[in-house]
Amino acid sequence: MKIEVMSIGGSLLFKNGEINHSYVRDLKKFLNSFKDRKFVLVIGGGIVARSYINALEKLGASKDVMSRFGIGVTRTNARLIANIIGKDANIRDLPKTLKHVKGYLRKHRIVCCGALRYEPDQTSDGTAAQIAGFLGTRFINVTNVKGLYTKDPHKFKGAKLISKVSYSEFSKIVNKIKYHPGQHFILDQHAAITIKKNKIKTYVVGKSLVNLRNLLKGKKFVGTTIN
Repeated sequence: MKIEVMSIGGSLLFKNGEINHSYVRDLKKFLNSFKDRKFVLVIGGGIVARSYINALEKLGASKDVMSRFGIGVTRTNARLIANIIGKDANIRDLPKTLKHVKGYLRKHRIVCCGALRYEPDQTSDGTAAQIAGFLGTRFINVTNVKGLYTKDPHKFKGAKLISKVSYSEFSKIVNKIKYHPGQHFILDQHAAITIKKNKIKTYVVGKSLVNLRNLLKGKKFVGTTIN
């Protein structure tokens, strides 16, 4: 079976401080409609992770401590999604290494995970990029914007979607942003380095599952291609 590696932004899992039940249910139906594929879902931390990190920063915690809390939240979110998906997913345990992910794929059609074992500046996006490189697949980042823009589309009405960008150009854009645990950008420095080094074809798309289906089916879609 073809394997798809996708990072699911934590921002999509929460709405008004609660679990976004409708999106999660729709995601489950979406995944179940692709019986010919296996999926690795790397789940982000979202607002819960940022709440912990912001509190810890105000209390003077180190970046190391903040990162570990963020990683912990991604793993909790991954366990939630796995249990919602049910029998097709790894509902009991979460992988902690790249080899674990590969092993879990032999047993499950859908493998959910957060960030893996602690590494400096580790993120869910970086983890997903690592997994895609390890498995030799493309990487799809599903987030709360339709792709990479010239400016933040939430703040600037004139922001334009960038449909295609090279690894090098994308890396330059990302490196202008200072890393911070819990940072909110379509892909972070760790992911950018990994996809550039390993030449991993990467797609960034918004939350629309109809649009995501078009991408998976090889049809026209709205988003950004990095290659």
